[in-house]
Amino acid sequence: MTIPAALSACTALVLAAVLAAGEPLPDWKKPYWPQGDAWTRTAQEFTFANDAEPETLDPQLATGVLESRLLLALYEGLVTLDPRTLEPRPGVAQRWDLSADRLTYTFHLRAGACWWDGSALTSADFIESWKRALDPKTGMAYADLLDPIAGARAFHKKETTDFASVGVSAPDAATVVIRLVQPCPYFLELCAFPAYTPVPMARVRAHGDRWVLPANILGNGPFRLSEWKPRERIVLERSAHYWDRDFVKLKTITVLPIPDSEAAYKLWQQGQLHWQPSLPLAKLDSVRRDGDYYATPYFGCYFYRFNVTKPPFDDVMVRRAFALALDRRRITDHVLKGGEQPTGSLCPPIAGWDPGTGTLYDRDAARRLLAGSAYGPGKKPMPGIELVFNTSDRHKQIAEAIVQQWQDVLGVPVALANREWKVYLADMDSLNYQVMRASWVGDYGDPTTFYRLFCTGDGNNRTGWSNAAYDAAFRACEIATDPAVRAQSFRIMEDLLAAEAPIAPIYRYVAQGLLREAVRGWERNVRDHHPWQFVWLE
Repeated sequence: MTIPAALSACTALVLAAVLAAGEPLPDWKKPYWPQGDAWTRTAQEFTFANDAEPETLDPQLATGVLESRLLLALYEGLVTLDPRTLEPRPGVAQRWDLSADRLTYTFHLRAGACWWDGSALTSADFIESWKRALDPKTGMAYADLLDPIAGARAFHKKETTDFASVGVSAPDAATVVIRLVQPCPYFLELCAFPAYTPVPMARVRAHGDRWVLPANILGNGPFRLSEWKPRERIVLERSAHYWDRDFVKLKTITVLPIPDSEAAYKLWQQGQLHWQPSLPLAKLDSVRRDGDYYATPYFGCYFYRFNVTKPPFDDVMVRRAFALALDRRRITDHVLKGGEQPTGSLCPPIAGWDPGTGTLYDRDAARRLLAGSAYGPGKKPMPGIELVFNTSDRHKQIAEAIVQQWQDVLGVPVALANREWKVYLADMDSLNYQVMRASWVGDYGDPTTFYRLFCTGDGNNRTGWSNAAYDAAFRACEIATDPAVRAQSFRIMEDLLAAEAPIAPIYRYVAQGLLREAVRGWERNVRDHHPWQFVWLE
């Protein structure tokens, strides 16, 4: 099957068209334009297996990795990220200026920036979207990511109802001005995050939460939602109105929500997938022999959450006992076997900060702590405990190994319960669990992307835990410019997480999967971040 003739013609004409428009293809972008025309004889129809049905396609409400894979196609912020280096690159904003004091960014929007329906995307769309993001009624878990903006935190925390006090403005339809509280070296990276992307406020007002349904949704990214059959497939189609549409090579992206990685692997073996990002543990040895297998470091941590509001994990000694009873190396070496690194600390090494691995296992200390807790011998009876994980054979095998460790070390039986993705997330948000599988992948290249999670009131905390000293350390690291001072704050937070154990870190991720040799423009990077406008098949 060949692609439409119009797209074939694009091969010869796109660079001339770009030059004619007065915007030469920048050097960083040139590797993502095919050499020759072999790709025009390949059907540009990409298919991959996602782990589950997405919870939502609202960029201000989505929190999971599997949603982010779709959001990268459907929406675009002021900036995007380089597929290889993750450096900020122009997105909806063609360029930007930074004031001498590094407090004011002025973004200049592209003349051709549009929504999927061809209507103009303006600076007002960004301002209105950020107002929605900061409105507590929206319930955006990532609202704290807007904290670097002057007045944003006060507005979100209802310390003021005057949105004019927030440091964002639109002097004209093509200009967005953002004033910061203080210099933020990773602010441009934040501008590429889904929480900062525009949403179509007219449709939000007209349809409420239902604006993301197929009949109502509107985005501004390189692909539009073409089809959504729940539990079967989601189809994204190249947008005819994306500002850089002539550069987008893929015609369609088909997303298959498959929680069973063995079922996905069968599709891979049948040649029906271009990418499988989750692999069956039981077949990992044979999968590794596949020439399309890849593995690369990943800026993420796999951990368990403890609900500190429910027995028995309302007792810090119980939480610490369960955390120390985990033999993390046994999990990575004998269950996962994919190069994952065991860790007792939350944040992976980044930006000059390395917290170390912490305590990986201490059987004796775990037993002493449990004995000294409110549920020790002769004290309160231990209630039944349930460990919740989202449906996945990988999570199930890890959970089975861990509950066996807890039984062996602590003598406490723990039941397992799997939840479909949407139910799992709802239970996490409502603290409807005792112990729950969790993970975090850094949203930008600074340790605060991990440590902000457990600040009081953060939408991603979801443990019920609050600690004033932790909050103070986080605020201190936000305002500090001296690396030594920041490192001291990071150390305080890691130590508090270990001492109070609202979570039990288990291992640092490795991104591994299967990718067809025909896939081009898909770069390995520490965030497993793959902007679709740069991908093609050859």
